[in-house]
Amino acid sequence: MPEKLTNYALGKWVPHEGPGEPQYDAITGEVICTAGSEGLDFAAMMDYARRVGGPALRKMTFYERGLMLKQLALYLHERRKSYYPLSYRTGATKADSWVDIEGGIGTLFAFASLRRKMGSQPFYIDGEAIKSSKEGTFIGHHIMTPRQGVAIHINAFNFPIWGMLEKLAPTWLAGMPAIVKPSELTSFLTQAMVKDIVASGIVPEGAIQLVCGRGDGILEPITEQDVVTFTGSASTGRMLKAHPKIIENSVPFNMEADSLNAAVLAPDATPDTPEFGIFIKEVHREMVTKAGQKCTAVRRIIVPENLVEEVQSALSARLAKTVIGDPQVEGVRMGSLVARIQVEEVKARVAELAEASTLVYGDPDYVEVTGADATKGAFMSPLLFRNDDPFHNLTSHEVEAFGPVSTIMPYKTLEEAIELTRLGKGSLVSTIVTKDGNTARDYVLGAAAYHGRILILNEDCAGENTGHGSPLPNLMHGGPGRAGGGQELGGLRSVRFYLQTTALQGHPTFITAVTQQYQQGARQIEKPVHVFRKHFEELEIGETVVTSKHTVTEADIVNFANISGDHFYAHVDETSLEGTIFERRVAHGYYILSKAAGLFVEPRKGPVLLNYGIDECRFTKPVYPGMTIGVRLTVKEKIDQEKKSEDDIAKGIVKYLVDVYDETGETVALATILTMVKKLDQS
Repeated sequence: MPEKLTNYALGKWVPHEGPGEPQYDAITGEVICTAGSEGLDFAAMMDYARRVGGPALRKMTFYERGLMLKQLALYLHERRKSYYPLSYRTGATKADSWVDIEGGIGTLFAFASLRRKMGSQPFYIDGEAIKSSKEGTFIGHHIMTPRQGVAIHINAFNFPIWGMLEKLAPTWLAGMPAIVKPSELTSFLTQAMVKDIVASGIVPEGAIQLVCGRGDGILEPITEQDVVTFTGSASTGRMLKAHPKIIENSVPFNMEADSLNAAVLAPDATPDTPEFGIFIKEVHREMVTKAGQKCTAVRRIIVPENLVEEVQSALSARLAKTVIGDPQVEGVRMGSLVARIQVEEVKARVAELAEASTLVYGDPDYVEVTGADATKGAFMSPLLFRNDDPFHNLTSHEVEAFGPVSTIMPYKTLEEAIELTRLGKGSLVSTIVTKDGNTARDYVLGAAAYHGRILILNEDCAGENTGHGSPLPNLMHGGPGRAGGGQELGGLRSVRFYLQTTALQGHPTFITAVTQQYQQGARQIEKPVHVFRKHFEELEIGETVVTSKHTVTEADIVNFANISGDHFYAHVDETSLEGTIFERRVAHGYYILSKAAGLFVEPRKGPVLLNYGIDECRFTKPVYPGMTIGVRLTVKEKIDQEKKSEDDIAKGIVKYLVDVYDETGETVALATILTMVKKLDQS
């Protein structure tokens, strides 16, 4: 009797009740185990996540949650090789598995790096303060706090690890617990990694639970504080999005659905150019990677009508050289689909495509394989169709065969090519292969509204480009219309999905107290010890140094011009000022900032280790010779940093607001500077 795949619920590994559904080795057809969710109490799981996992995550700052992701990524990276044997059983090649396993772990690393941007608070301060009164005593600001519910992640079968981690990374960084529901076809691989995540003890208890089976009823207990994400077919996504509980509770729902993505060969990319070969290589890669089981795979190959024969011939020749079979056999470049049931599903869609298009390469009923038995595994030949009348035979724009299947179609003008991409009714990604900048611009402007991502591919970037089908952690992954209208990845963009935006209003002093970020107009705290003499822990938000003053002279301006080499006419030639905003020779803005530093810096050695940079700088009023300037230097924000090694100095980043004002009290320059400051506690 097959082993039962265990679920992780309420802090325990529990087997499913009943027979469950068999999970098969995609190469041999053997039963690996059974997966099921019968017997799981989803309401109890949701309650457990809200009571245990949520509070534990919300107690952490963004910086601490980012460090947690980094530590988990390092932990999983050490164990990455253990996942490959299981991945091969899903039909994935070594290259396919690398994308799933190490690409997923890399996504954790990428989101961990956002901790520096998001700061040392348990919430995120969004944007700039909004002045809402004449005297500045009443302002507005936005903060984003973790939603106090659970994120339910419903994932597809094609990327059992990456599909989970690319959602968990922003979820945990935002401070929400998650219940992961991978596809019951490949959840045995997801479970292997979740076991390691749980065993690591790096994420708090209750932050993750796992449902390996179908998960029927998983959405019934959701409330207004929960969120749901889905990756998979557009039809299933629409059904879930219309769930009564999602509608009733206005639950945020993010859908990333399979789409009819297109690759366009521009008119300038003729067979005698490198771009033609790049196009063929890219389309081929997208057809055979993961055996075409990618939501980003190229389904429509859009080429100039005079190049259809050349593209068909070159692509068919490349497909013919592709070795299909057991991923563990040397030389195999394409594995199998995940299961025989998926083969039958693809064949059904292929039959629909064949009604309007001509099959020009491959056989849906026969495939030659290496190192395996084609009758036992879930193998399928790459299939290339040709639709010579794509504006009338619309099946190519409506039916997706989720396997190694794509269709060539011709166009007369670039406008026609753009219109063909639009017929897909929204896609995750499209590629334009061109060497011409104007062609690229025209394509992007015409097609962008229908695509979540556009790759402009040519010889200049071919060596380093990540590929048509490779979403990157810091770039948006999603698309309009058929693609689901959602947004995953994209760095901070995806983290926002798990946060509630709240507008704050009040006096700057109290907005400062809430946000722990100094707001202009808030009370400033003057103390006898200079801020540069204090360690990181000793500094208080709002603590201010008011400096001595300096009267600017013409000699200052001339000397700075000579030292800097900046001889801009407004600084050195009073005869050229007619028609400008300046009344007379004006001081350099960078002189004002440099002099401000001279006024506020405490020169003796102390806890300040170095000047880390300038975030922003504005020169708001001209400074003429004879004007007197002073500086108010205020602790604006503190951001923790981790030690990179035991020998490293414990430190943090302190942001200071530099307010340079003149003898009338009016601000002439504003800047935010960053310093690296040593901590008292060196442990």
